[in-house]
Amino acid sequence: SCSTMLPAFIVKGLQKKLTLLLNVTTWSPVGAAFNAKPARRQDLFEKNGLFGVPELSCPAGFQAATKAALKNTELLVQNACSCPPGVETVQCFDQLSDGLCKVADLADFIKVAHPDPAFREAAEKTCIDIGTVVEKLNTNVELCKSLKSLLDNPDIVSQLDPDTRRVAELFMFDFEISGIHLDDKLRKEAVALHVNLLDLNNEFLVGSHMPNRIARSSIPEHLHIHFANEGSFIQVGGLHADSPDDLVREIAYRIYLYPNADLMGCLEELLKCRYKLAKLVGYDSYGHRALKGTMAKTQLSHKFLVVFYFFSHRTAKDFKMMRDMKKKLNPCNSVSDFIRHNYTPHLYSPYLSLGACMEGLNNLFSQLYGVSLMSEHPSAGEVWSEDVRKLAVVHEKEGLLGYIYCDFFHRSNKPHQDCHFTIRGGRWCRETDQYQLPVVVLMLSLPHPTKSTPTLLTPGMMENLFHEMGHAMHSMLGRTRYQHVTGTRCATDFAEVPSILMEYFATDYRVISQFARHYETGKIFYAALDQIYHSKPQNRSTTEILKEMQQKFYGLPHIPNTAWQLRFSHLIGYGAKYYSYLMSRAVASMVWRQCFVQDPLNRDMGERYRREMLAHGGAKEPMLMVEGMLQRRPTIEDFVDALVSELHPNFETFIMDSES
Repeated sequence: SCSTMLPAFIVKGLQKKLTLLLNVTTWSPVGAAFNAKPARRQDLFEKNGLFGVPELSCPAGFQAATKAALKNTELLVQNACSCPPGVETVQCFDQLSDGLCKVADLADFIKVAHPDPAFREAAEKTCIDIGTVVEKLNTNVELCKSLKSLLDNPDIVSQLDPDTRRVAELFMFDFEISGIHLDDKLRKEAVALHVNLLDLNNEFLVGSHMPNRIARSSIPEHLHIHFANEGSFIQVGGLHADSPDDLVREIAYRIYLYPNADLMGCLEELLKCRYKLAKLVGYDSYGHRALKGTMAKTQLSHKFLVVFYFFSHRTAKDFKMMRDMKKKLNPCNSVSDFIRHNYTPHLYSPYLSLGACMEGLNNLFSQLYGVSLMSEHPSAGEVWSEDVRKLAVVHEKEGLLGYIYCDFFHRSNKPHQDCHFTIRGGRWCRETDQYQLPVVVLMLSLPHPTKSTPTLLTPGMMENLFHEMGHAMHSMLGRTRYQHVTGTRCATDFAEVPSILMEYFATDYRVISQFARHYETGKIFYAALDQIYHSKPQNRSTTEILKEMQQKFYGLPHIPNTAWQLRFSHLIGYGAKYYSYLMSRAVASMVWRQCFVQDPLNRDMGERYRREMLAHGGAKEPMLMVEGMLQRRPTIEDFVDALVSELHPNFETFIMDSES
């Protein structure tokens, strides 16, 4: 997310606040933890195990953890198939899901984040091994029969509590979309396609984050400092969108997005495989299959898609205005360089130290939910890099709610993408009669602090931090009975609501300070591209489709010899569901305007938000949660109106202010 320009009146307000802030010499513990360089620990990689899991003190531990999880799976499958239909059946299914997820989710993070290739490779193998077992379980006829005998018995179903019934239906839904209704031969074919997709997904994810390289001699020598060196080559691992240098951004754009033939083939094969699987199990396209079970339910309605065209018209106008303004401010540089960048960052960066932002989050959560973020020292071997911070999330009455590991700083081979990972989901454990505390990781790619200066964020970086923390608090504040529906394990187009709502708090002067916010036009383009990729086969290349969609929805021409879609890693986790950001933004906009805009720190409203939306994870129908929060059931017209209202009516005035 690129940072935004600040209107003059905002800069003046910040300058006044600086006079007060200069006198502040102390930080709260959470602020200090993120503003200081971590002390180097000699014992960091002692044999303790990642996330406190004893087996994971070395790469070989993943094989041991996988073996133990699969052995436990066999026992739970037997229990689920043999116990009388009732609550115990659903509990067995959830234990089964929990046991596999605790290993697979952890491995899913480590395979992309650990600096040691041996750990990454071991974690990747675990993901594939457990993923293969999951796909086989989703077409296990005996396992399905045990659940069907429960759901087909009205007397038993009537005695289930709402959460248990919902979770049972969701497990049955997984069976149905996996092809449980097919005959033996076709079921085996469906499993084979699923397993092939696991490999293709992993190949595309890894490839989408790999840097590209170019000969050092091809780049002006004075720009080498901006990129990683690799012998006689320069490595380009991202778009460098925050760089104030036009040429650095242009070089990064052209090199990082240069097409990779192998990855292009992987993407095309992945899309074909998804389409074939969807047709096999009875859907018109993968898009139809993916949207079942979401708030949208079916292919996006015409009324909702109309907003794409509405925004694209406005987007072209806004980009022309920005291009003209840039030409005026910097006539020597190419006007074709359209990547947004910071203006006079020295005026506001001091207000946005990482520690200050974390204190702001801590204060916000304290006032809304009675929750505090407390910095803890991880045990030796618990974290994968010495600059990872660990936060305990503590409620004033309920006590410890869970843990957030903050992997915030840039390092070699780390993906340049802001992400939230669930490591362990919350659930009530009947085995221990205690609540299993959730554990998550937030991953950003921020600059490191120095001896004299803490990490300073741009407004865009800060907004992304708030966004990802919205996901984390969704996981922390949920208290679901079942792991299968905890936190962000809910409908994809609802999962983004808490994170997008946090962006509104991040840009409200009463919460942090007076910041201007920009509208993220890219989301429209991404969603449209994702939808057409997952409709029926187009008989043309993914780049040709990209070019057409970019012209329609981004307002800018496609740059030859670039393939942005090969860096669109969301095609894996959000395949046919990227529109979720738009649906979630519509919901978040309605919640913000109706419930928080008058008083963003209102504790009663914060409690209602937790009670009606955050607490349930996926255990309640998303629209029922929205209805509970808004105290009315929104229509598709309400969603469209909410998105349209996001277009700032005074955008031209905003741009003019920023020039003064």
